[in-house]
Amino acid sequence: MPSKIEDLKDIAQEVLDNKFTQVSGYDAAFLYAESPTSPMHVATLVIVEGSINFKDFKRIVASKLHLMPKFRQRLMHVPMDLDYPYWVDDPNFELDLHLNRMKLADPSNWESLRRTTSRIFSAPLDLRRPLWSIHFIEGIDEIPQVPKGSVAIVSKVHHVMIDGNSGVGLMGILFDKDDKVRTIEKSEIKKFEPDPLPDDISLLIKSGYSFLKNPFKLPKTLAETAMAFIRTRASKTLSIQKEFATARYPVPITIFNGNVSPRRTWGTAILSFDRINSLRKLMGVSINDLILGICAGAIRRYLKEKEKLPLQPLVANVPISIRGQNDTSQDNKIANMMIQLATHIEDPLERLEYIQEQTMLGKARHKTMGAKTLAKMADAVPFGLANLAAGLYSKYNIKDLHRPPFNVTITNVPGPTKVLYLNGHKVVSIFGLTPVVDGFGLIIAAFSYNGRISITTTSDKRTMPDCYVFSRYIRESANELEELIVGSQKKKSSEKKVVKQKSESTLFFNALKRYLKKAPGFVKKYKGIYHIHVDMGASSEYWEINLEKEPATVKKATILDPKTVLEIEDENLYALYKKKLLFDELKVQQRLKLEGTVANKRKLTDLIKAFLNR
Repeated sequence: MPSKIEDLKDIAQEVLDNKFTQVSGYDAAFLYAESPTSPMHVATLVIVEGSINFKDFKRIVASKLHLMPKFRQRLMHVPMDLDYPYWVDDPNFELDLHLNRMKLADPSNWESLRRTTSRIFSAPLDLRRPLWSIHFIEGIDEIPQVPKGSVAIVSKVHHVMIDGNSGVGLMGILFDKDDKVRTIEKSEIKKFEPDPLPDDISLLIKSGYSFLKNPFKLPKTLAETAMAFIRTRASKTLSIQKEFATARYPVPITIFNGNVSPRRTWGTAILSFDRINSLRKLMGVSINDLILGICAGAIRRYLKEKEKLPLQPLVANVPISIRGQNDTSQDNKIANMMIQLATHIEDPLERLEYIQEQTMLGKARHKTMGAKTLAKMADAVPFGLANLAAGLYSKYNIKDLHRPPFNVTITNVPGPTKVLYLNGHKVVSIFGLTPVVDGFGLIIAAFSYNGRISITTTSDKRTMPDCYVFSRYIRESANELEELIVGSQKKKSSEKKVVKQKSESTLFFNALKRYLKKAPGFVKKYKGIYHIHVDMGASSEYWEINLEKEPATVKKATILDPKTVLEIEDENLYALYKKKLLFDELKVQQRLKLEGTVANKRKLTDLIKAFLNR
């Protein structure tokens, strides 16, 4: 009898220790969407300059696994699928089962690498093991601007583990920010000591305990959603959103919304970030707006040439990161925004203006609804039903019974701005591949790295067998848009008289100066020197906020300190001051840019928010 009591105590302690964590409802959706034709992993193709020894690479991965706990964990299901599964340490973890070494087939050029990557990406991960794999591909000899003998690294990670933004964080772990060559000794590799696997009783008790802690989780989430919905409706009656919200625009059925095949296809277009950023400034739009406009041009051309262009504009699902500034977790934290792509408009500039209007309305609705409320809804699904619903949707082709909620997914993930290295070897390029499922056979992922933006299209052999053609259309769409924007700006310049510009945002700095005089405690709290670059189009102004000592000073500067700089357009700073825009809204829309250390960027952000909320 005492031994049984001790066993029960051990089980209870195991549950309370929280050694194993549960998959969230949002993450579980990616797990339940897995099917024979739709493996739900994301992949990254990284091209590294020069030859790397495979044994050295293996030691690099082994030395950093302790920084990525889920890479040595597997999923363990609750009996009868009564709840979402749990992450548990895999006692049988073997690194060799996740690393694959191969040589690129001749001719070892870009086309051969693209085909090899497609084949690797098409194969599903083993759901019984930690959900990742890496293929180390040697012998890249015939790709222009890539040194002979370079290597490619194709990593696959299941979407249940990771989203785009947390994936960027993992790059900071695996890759280096300097070109130093490091020798890793075996003694430096931390030994893996997995926790014991929980038994079925422990999982059932933990799930029951979680429910008892929050038995009103479902009604609570629904109540929060209802309140957010009421606020949304109220704002619609008082704003420009009303016309758009009541239109109930139809989503057309396209060739992108059929059943997908198991074989993946992909292609990529590489654009200059500086060129895109220049166009952003000229048009007064966000980077995201331009990416959507470029993709919309390529989609319109592709469908028109195949005589499949619908009369109604296609609708894009645009994922938005809701990850906090200090959030370093690897879980999925994204919400979705639906945007009409204006594929019914022939003129590229009119199309871009239409898209900008849609994104501004979409972000306003998204902000009012509350991204966290949207994310919580997935966790309110009754236990076990999510798996059943996802399986039935695919098995019985339920997508054929209704119009698709959207036609294509277009995502934009800001990546590292500086060069990355792998043990002294420069990372040349990074490309992201994403999963497609029945009904949604096209996804376009833009990823920025070291001054370039790669726009990578992922589809399947049935939906888009010629991804490389579509990628060429993306490049040509970008060139066409650039030519028209530059041409229109030159025309406007020639029609206007040259007058000296006056900054509207001077009011912001004058008010800030008065505010800091009345709040001397700010000097100690936000100590530092910060610079703001105000872009006025044809000219610029530079301001310095000096909080190094009392009294604080706010004055114009002739040069910028590159350590901490906020770059923002004059009209946006003025609108911020007048409370017509929010700081976080401009940040999400990429209409302001912060440079500097994490600590200084946070202090400058907090200072501006405190001033605006005075």
